Amino acid sequence: MSKQLSFNEVKEKHFPTLEQYVPIVARVHGKDHPEFHEVHQIFDTIKAKVEEAGSAKAELEAEFAQLRKVTDNYTVPNDVCESYEAVYKMLAEADKAYHQN
Repeated sequence: MSKQLSFNEVKEKHFPTLEQYVPIVARVHGKDHPEFHEVHQIFDTIKAKVEEAGSAKAELEAEFAQLRKVTDNYTVPNDVCESYEAVYKMLAEADKAYHQN
């Protein structure tokens, strides 16, 4: 059984990659998947709140709830690339870690 990562561990592990992938995926897939532009905005808000909170826990309930709604609980569309899928997996892992801490 693997250890559940904390939100801070997930943040350290995934946010640098998300910062690279999210804008690219939005540019590549945004025309066919306009909801991803909202994912991009929500991720930017999460990132800003986490940075602002510093070592304290950022209040991200609303953002993760909105992400689950916009992404249909991180359901990956059939016609997208591996980077799009990776973004949803990383965001889902961050959501899960946030709610278990």
